[in-house]
Amino acid sequence: MKIIKNPAAESWDSIFARPQMDDSLIESRVCDIIDNVRRRGDRALRELTLRVEGIDLEEFEVSDEEIAAACSAVSDELKGALAVAKRNIELFHRAQLTEGVDVETMTGVRCRQERRAIRRVGLYVPGGSAPLVSTVLMLALPARIAGCKELIICTPPNVAPEILYAAQLCGVDKVYRLGGAIAVAAMAYGTESVAKVDKIFGPGNRYVTTAKQLVSRDVAIDMPAGPSEVMIVADTTAQARFVAADMLSQLEHGGDSQAIAVVFSDDFAGELVRTFGEQLRLLSRREIAESAADNSRVIVVDDIDKALNIINYYAPEHLILSVAEAENIVGRVESAGSIFLGNYSPESAGDYASGTNHTLPTNGWARSISGVGVDSFTKKITIQHITQEGLNLLAPAICAIADAEGLEAHKKAVTIRL
Repeated sequence: MKIIKNPAAESWDSIFARPQMDDSLIESRVCDIIDNVRRRGDRALRELTLRVEGIDLEEFEVSDEEIAAACSAVSDELKGALAVAKRNIELFHRAQLTEGVDVETMTGVRCRQERRAIRRVGLYVPGGSAPLVSTVLMLALPARIAGCKELIICTPPNVAPEILYAAQLCGVDKVYRLGGAIAVAAMAYGTESVAKVDKIFGPGNRYVTTAKQLVSRDVAIDMPAGPSEVMIVADTTAQARFVAADMLSQLEHGGDSQAIAVVFSDDFAGELVRTFGEQLRLLSRREIAESAADNSRVIVVDDIDKALNIINYYAPEHLILSVAEAENIVGRVESAGSIFLGNYSPESAGDYASGTNHTLPTNGWARSISGVGVDSFTKKITIQHITQEGLNLLAPAICAIADAEGLEAHKKAVTIRL
């Protein structure tokens, strides 16, 4: 990894650039997949899965018998771990259920706002070399707490038993063995076997991300989530080996992941790079993390003010503040998906079991959007009830604005009642 000392602000665009790939070919392929599924339904799902996965699917939906067999194959240790994670995630997300708004804006004019759950949601859970069992909990539990009536999961064929166990644990209604852009298209437009959903959630590779962005013209999505990223700010109270481990925990996701460390001394930077290399050599996913290390940096700055400027410029998905009095600094962070304070708050805790959600905005989207929570699975409806007295009081303002906009019928709808 490069060590860069006190970079000038005008160089930040290049230093902190996210890994870029030419997605034009991917987008063309994904467009073809979406069009095929939209036109031909189940036939397209079978043909595409055979072509992409090499699997000839007879049934898309995982049966109750398969789920029961998978649940018996999961170790008691993992079941216990998932129970702890489930408890914490539920506790944190139930606390997000706030009361509605009910205000009398003037005499006889009452305005309310009420929450309604999205009826049917589609949850994408990555499989492959790293079946993300934790993603089942992070998406299904808030959906259930929000009150969604129907939850479906799509995950690549050869579904890991752990994913099926987690789906049952969280009350998922159906699990389909469909992966990548094929799954996104099926959930977005529906087929003979897969019901169309009202909103799609979940992380994935570039095919999944591209597919979600393309179908968002017709169905809601959670966010445009890209490759994983972490920024760590570490002063002399931090331990270099902890910081290195946190960086590697993100880089093992994929070659397009990114880790940025912001430190305050050359000595710490040198120690960090050394221990990073030592830990990297021992990783089972070394090649992936090694590739992602090319995208990563160690930045040396003079003070916390410059570090905060860098944080707010970069807007990281994950931010770890391994600094003295982190609680006093966190209020100055304007943009981050999720923040971890102190030396004993690894990003892995948020990924799995502390209670916060790990589905977070990447690629600078933290400047404007939030991670997944209970609100992501709801919409807000406003309601007004106006009495005759209230309309009499409100009418002059309504009529004046209608006149200004030249909308005569708007005014008439009021004056006819007076």
